[in-house]
Formats: sequence, C-alpha cells, structure tokens
Amino acid sequence: MDYQAALAAYVGAFVDELARAGVRHACFAPGSRSTPLVLALAREPRIRLWDHLDERSTAFFALGLAKALREPVAVVCTSGTAAANFLPAVVEAHYSRVPLLVLTADRPPELRDMGAPQAIDQLRLYGSYAKWFVEVALPEGTPLLLRYARALAARAAATAREEPAGPVHLNFPFREPLIPLAAEPPDVSGPEALAWLGRPDGEPFARVLAGPRQPSAALVRDLAELLAGLPRGVIVAGPQPDEALAPALARLAATLGYPILADPLSQVRCGPHDRDLVVDAYDAFLRDPEIAGALSPQAVLRFGAIPTSKPLLLYLERHAGAQQIVVDPAGWPDPLHLASHVVHADPAALAEALATQLAGIDCRPDPGWSELWRSIDMRARATIREEVERIQEPFEGRVFAELAALLPDGATLFAGNSMPVRDLDTFFPGSGHRLRFLANRGANGIDGVVSTALGAAAALPAPLILVIGDLSFYHDMNGLLAARRHGLRATIVLLNNDGGGIFSFLPQAEHGEQFERLFGTPHGLDFRHAAALYGLAFTRVESWPAFREAVRASLAGDSVSVIEVPTERARNVELHRRIWPAVAQAVRGAVLPAMRR
Repeated sequence: MDYQAALAAYVGAFVDELARAGVRHACFAPGSRSTPLVLALAREPRIRLWDHLDERSTAFFALGLAKALREPVAVVCTSGTAAANFLPAVVEAHYSRVPLLVLTADRPPELRDMGAPQAIDQLRLYGSYAKWFVEVALPEGTPLLLRYARALAARAAATAREEPAGPVHLNFPFREPLIPLAAEPPDVSGPEALAWLGRPDGEPFARVLAGPRQPSAALVRDLAELLAGLPRGVIVAGPQPDEALAPALARLAATLGYPILADPLSQVRCGPHDRDLVVDAYDAFLRDPEIAGALSPQAVLRFGAIPTSKPLLLYLERHAGAQQIVVDPAGWPDPLHLASHVVHADPAALAEALATQLAGIDCRPDPGWSELWRSIDMRARATIREEVERIQEPFEGRVFAELAALLPDGATLFAGNSMPVRDLDTFFPGSGHRLRFLANRGANGIDGVVSTALGAAAALPAPLILVIGDLSFYHDMNGLLAARRHGLRATIVLLNNDGGGIFSFLPQAEHGEQFERLFGTPHGLDFRHAAALYGLAFTRVESWPAFREAVRASLAGDSVSVIEVPTERARNVELHRRIWPAVAQAVRGAVLPAMRR
C-alpha cells in the first residue's frame, strides 16, 4: 500500500471511530499540515464540520458547542502558532470541565528543531490543562496501526467525557504528500476486517463503560446523621451545567429546611422544579454586615463551582466555624479553605440519596430558620425591583431585570465576564421559566466570549441571548464572522460604558489622574461599524421601551443582531451603590427584630 492510501486508511479509521464514539461536531481553521484530518472529517456524514478563519475564535466556538451539548467536540488546526492560539480556550475548557478533542497537526520528527518553517515544539503544548496528551504515531496502513487509530479515538472521546470532563490533546505528525488518496478496502476477514472496517453494525471499537460516581450507603448514612443534628443550614448552589441537580436539591432542601442560595449559573434559580426555598437576592442583602452576621448557619452544603457573588463568599468566610461540606465529583473547589468535608460523588445522586436517608430518620427542620431566609429574600427582591424601576436612564443592572421578563421559555442567557455575570447574579430574579444560563466561569477571562456564545447558539434550537461588556466584545469581534458564515441566530446585548467598568467599583478608582489611562481604558469605538463589517443588524437604545422593542424583534428574527446599551461608568457605580443601602434598610427594619428573638 502506498503512503497516500495508508494515510487515507489511518485518518479515516480515526474519524470513523470519533463518529462511532458520539462525536457529532468538529471545528477547524484552514491550514496545509492538517489537510488529512480535515478532508477525512469533511467526508464523514455523521460529523458536522464548522469552518472558521481564526484559530483562537475556532477553539472558543468549539468550546461553546461542547458547553451547550455537554458532549466532546473536535477542534483541528495546522502546525505552529496556530496550535498556540488554541491555548486560551483549552485553559477555559480545563477549568470549566468542558470536553474538547484538540487535534493539532505537526511536522514529522525529522523536521522538528531543524529550522523547518511553521515547526514549533507542540509536545505537551497545553501542559497540565490537557487531561491527556498523545504524540500520535505516524500513519501506516497496517492492521495494527489501524486498530491503534480506532482505539485512540475511542479512548480520547471517553477521556474527554469522564469526570472531571476536559480537553484532550492529540498531536498528529504528517509527512508529505498530505493529500490522502482513499483506496477500496482489501477483501479482508478476521482481525484485518476489524482494523479496516471497524466493528460490525456501527458499534464503537472500544466501549468505555462509566457512570456517575455514586455515593456509598455508609457515606450517605454518616452525612445524613450529621446534618440531621444541624437544623440551621444553607445549601449553596454554584455554577454547574446539570439541570438534573435542581429537583434533587429542591427535595433535599425541603427535607432539611435549608434555603438554597442559587447562583443563576447553577441552573437552580429558574425552572419548573420546586422553588419554595430558593433564595436569589443574597448578593444584595448579604452586603450588610449586620444581616450577614445574624444569619449564622450551623452547616453549609456546597454544590457546583465557587459562586460568583463576593458578598456570598465573604458570608461563608465569616461563618467559618460552620460544618462546610463541599460536594464535587472529582475536584477540590475550596479556594477559601473552609471545607470540613469534601465529598467526591455525583452531586444530583448524593442530594437524592441524602433526601431519602433523612426522610427515614428523626430529622427535624427549624421552620423559623427557612422562613426567615424567605422573608428576607422577598423583601430584598421587592426592594431591588422598586429601585430598578425608578431608574429610567440606561443602567446595566436593569438590563437583566428587563430580560427576566422578556426571555421565552427554553431560552439560554450567556453572561459575559467582569460586570455582566455579577449583575446577572444580583438583578435577575428567579422564576418558574425553564431557562438555561451559561458563562465562561472556568478561568473567568473576557476573551473569546463572543465565539463561545455563538458556538452555544449553533448547538441550541431555542433563542440565545449574550450580554457582554464593550471590552470583552472588542477582544473577540472577529468571532462575529461565524454568525454570517453559518447563518446563526442570537441576540447580543452590548453594554458599552467605554472602558473597563468593573474597575470603577475597585480601589483602583481612587487613583485619580492615572485611573483612566491605566484601568478605565476608554476606547471611543463606534461598534456600529463592527456590526456592519460582518453584516449584522445593529441598534443603539437609550430608553427601556426601545430596549424591549429591540429585544423582542431580535428574538423573533432568524439572524444575529447587536443591541447596544450605552452607559456611563461613574453613574453606573452610583446607581448600584444607591440600591444596596435601600435593600439593607428594608430588611433590617422588618426582619432583624425577628432574628434577635
């Protein structure tokens, strides 16, 4: 068999097994050295191939697809700095536990470290951010190497999926010629048929049998006995993607009488599950030291990643003496170093098992405790609503209050990092609507957000709304090309305060003359031109009726549109800081006497 036929058989076997392993999407940026992989993917009808022009945007788009689907997505590039441009998305995939199959093409060994063009050291290029790295064998058409290619694909997909999910890096060295010339498979049987054709009936070459990490009966019993003796506790639901956790936590909360402090990214704040004990205004009322001090828990049950809200984190730190139980399938998400127990188990399975176990023992919730939290939350949320409705000028916080009333059932809200995700936490109230919330909260970077959100939009049938700040939008404007290139549907709400708005809330804002140049960084850009460059509709709104009209029109459309809300940084800070004392006063005056009794 000549080299080009062997190359076709080798990469064909690998791609065939990716499809058998359930991979349905692959993204690529064009290049020469990756030709064998891209051609094989283009010929595979079970995998949709998404073409892009820029590697950084490509990788973030793949991240968005995988984040929305919760399934591995392949991303392919040529050799050299193209592979280095994947790094930011690989880092985010690692920390947010998103399964990615990173397939980098490379020069063969004889061209490395010899001054050959576009040849860099790609071995373990992503370091510890890749769950698994393989320097793939050079292509051959032998039965052994074809079986190797199939097993490699099966293992890579399984490794990316396994908890904690994350990126896998396979580095493919290819010699020239790079065009695979497919030949008819030989008339083979037995082991050779397995290598050339794979298993019969489309079965995967290697089935990897893995399930959620179930808690043991002894673990559940011991935890239940501990919690049964601690009637004043809270459940903290941090960012996580599993919608099955919400009903399980609702059942556990009802059994224990614990309120659920639900980060919007937990998928617990909104939905058709029992929300009777869901608390969503904690970011506002826990800012008050007196209130935070009076709500003293005996136990904290933490599910998901570290929550977004800084007041909530300070509250947990303030009550470090409580039994703080961190539940995670495999990691140790405890940056405050407060955990008294770290439980490695499937979160939803553990919550269900605990609720069942507690129902069979003498668990006596304190109804006054949960009622106190509910009363505080209702008053805080009502005050936030009243204060926000008084603000008729463009205000970043009100954007989320308005969207809460505008989003249809089944929609996805993707929050940009920096201020948008924080304002989502504060101003988006819980509801019975089935909504999904996404963000890049692994490494919390402001780069790649447009591309990630559009990747998620490509995977989802229901509307997606991205709320993003102007600097983050600027970082990833080239990601907008995917909207036109692939006919995507999404709404981008652009909060434009002409700079780094979050710094106005931080101590850096006190540095007068140097602040604007070093931290505020005004850019003075008119983003209308960026939208026009990519053929997107653009609307600048300066009133709330206009905002509602623009959002409704975009949701009813079939393309990507940009709705800009211009705000002023200093005024935005002032309006935020006007709300917190009003919330504290409303809660203290009505509820603190009950706390002291």
